[in-house]
Amino acid sequence: MIEIPSDLHPDLVPLAFLLGNWTGAGVAEFEGQDKCNFGQEVTFTHDGRDFLEYISHSWELDAEGKKVRPLETETGYWRIDKDRKVEVVMIRDQGIAEVWYGELAEKKPQIDLATDAVARTAVADEYSGGKRLYGYVNGDLMWVGEKSTPQVPLRPYMSAHLKKVVDPKEWAKDVVDLPDDGIAFFR
Repeated sequence: MIEIPSDLHPDLVPLAFLLGNWTGAGVAEFEGQDKCNFGQEVTFTHDGRDFLEYISHSWELDAEGKKVRPLETETGYWRIDKDRKVEVVMIRDQGIAEVWYGELAEKKPQIDLATDAVARTAVADEYSGGKRLYGYVNGDLMWVGEKSTPQVPLRPYMSAHLKKVVDPKEWAKDVVDLPDDGIAFFR
């Protein structure tokens, strides 16, 4: 179920499905790099202004699903206009700044984005642009990313399936008649 916070800026209502903390796993593979499974935590928050704040942390996973090393951190801001056009400004820890444009699909929670501008620091890997597709499917957030470099044309490189993290305080507030000591409940 998608909840719309009462203090959410009215322009952001179409993006309300993104709000919250998400965690899950995916696969990363790109030419010249080893294929790996990765874990990811994503958070979309708001403070009442006309943008969502975004942060994503990902890390490589071993065969048992344990964290091996960090992969990437992204932070950014998401906006949407009255015509369902979405713009994202994103910074990656690898020394890359991006401006993304796209749109929210008609009658479904799906966002297609493509880079419009890319800036790289001297130490950043070669990167010339990308595309992303985000979708809210059966209560989960799924995404697939494509990227290109001067040597490699646009191709898929990462995808993930994320589940919403539920804060126990949220569902516990609806439980009535809990004993004060928390132990009597089990007697």
